[in-house]
Amino acid sequence: MAQNWTPSSWRQKPVQQVPEFPDSAALAATEAQLATFPPLVFAGEARRLKKHLASVAEGNAFLLQGGDCAESFAEHGADNIRDFFRAFLQMAVVLTFGAQLPVVKVGRIAGQFAKPRSSGIEKQGDVELPSYRGDIVNGIDFTPEARIPSPERQLDAYRQSAATLNLLRAFAMGGYANLENVHKWMLGFVKDSPQGERYKKLADRISETMDFMQAIGISAENNPSLRETDFFTSHEALLLGYEEALTRVDSTSGDWYATSGHMIWIGDRTRQLDHAHVEYFRGIKNPIGLKCGPSLTPDNLIELIDALNPTDEAGRLTLICRFGYDKVADNLPKLIRAVEREGRKVVWSCDPMHGNTITLNNYKTRPFDRILSEVESFFQIHRAEGTHPGGIHIEMTGKDVTECTGGARAVTAGDLQDRYHTHCDPRLNADQALELAFLLAERMKSGRDEKRMVVNG
Repeated sequence: MAQNWTPSSWRQKPVQQVPEFPDSAALAATEAQLATFPPLVFAGEARRLKKHLASVAEGNAFLLQGGDCAESFAEHGADNIRDFFRAFLQMAVVLTFGAQLPVVKVGRIAGQFAKPRSSGIEKQGDVELPSYRGDIVNGIDFTPEARIPSPERQLDAYRQSAATLNLLRAFAMGGYANLENVHKWMLGFVKDSPQGERYKKLADRISETMDFMQAIGISAENNPSLRETDFFTSHEALLLGYEEALTRVDSTSGDWYATSGHMIWIGDRTRQLDHAHVEYFRGIKNPIGLKCGPSLTPDNLIELIDALNPTDEAGRLTLICRFGYDKVADNLPKLIRAVEREGRKVVWSCDPMHGNTITLNNYKTRPFDRILSEVESFFQIHRAEGTHPGGIHIEMTGKDVTECTGGARAVTAGDLQDRYHTHCDPRLNADQALELAFLLAERMKSGRDEKRMVVNG
């Protein structure tokens, strides 16, 4: 157990990105109520994810992490969750086929409600109001009433997370993820796209393989791994009072776990070594993530690794790199070399979204070519350094939105207004996400072939 740590010891430290709740008594009452609620996830599940991530750290698996920028109360529905899950399964099967590696599936879902902001104030015309910080804190409507932080929203976030988790568990373990359904995962609007055709060909090959396996006695009926999948949840743990209320002792080990999600991460704006978020994270036993932006120095990274993973446990820490397509070459190699020099076990993951946001026609967007460029640089640099490019972290949806420009079905600046539905940052639609998966699979296959050629001399 971490020394001098309790679930509330973060309260003695400076804290960033925490909203000012006008009624502290109501906040305390809400947190006390949350502390009596059942856990959303369980310690054994978090340990299983950590074991999978240890395989990623060893170069024997790949991490696919993705989902909504910010979940909303208004858009919570079974169809949205199902469509996200379908798109995610399609990406995973494409990557598994291309990389010939197990894919660890972690959604940004069932808890991704709080958002950091670069400014605490939003201005429209001459009116200034507190910034929207996610549905768990305040409302998106630009009115004084909506923007007042409300503790009761945390109860709504908990209930929505519980309902979402219930459906995801049913999809993952109840037959929907069965590889025999590989054709049924196709979303209608993707079917007629270039990615739809590529996916259909891949699905045909998988179906043929399944038929062959069934002929020799291996089927989904007698092999659970063909009909079920492990699916885990994650979010940025920004609202520490909510996290503390859902921090519980595991009865089998005596360790503390955050039970709000299987994996939680520290954002690029809250990773100060002597601040509250690092203090909270150092004491929980979940697998955790750390966002690494351009301002992170190699020395600071090693200090953070020392604080967050002092025993160098494989699978404990994922470094989620978010530099921007034009800054990767300057920043990533020196971080990799520092970690390798110190001999630390980490998962390296690429977030190609957050460093590539621009504004077009008054809409925040992310050009697909910049997203792809950052991913390609990430892979090339790891190949050059002899390290494993272990994962990708993206903001995506199963819906046919027009929020990121580009892709094979080129979304233009003029298209952004058509279906721009995000509550915060622009997301890849299912077609763009699937295209990225195919391009990634090609890079991974070529890296695998190169390695094979070296081994075979």
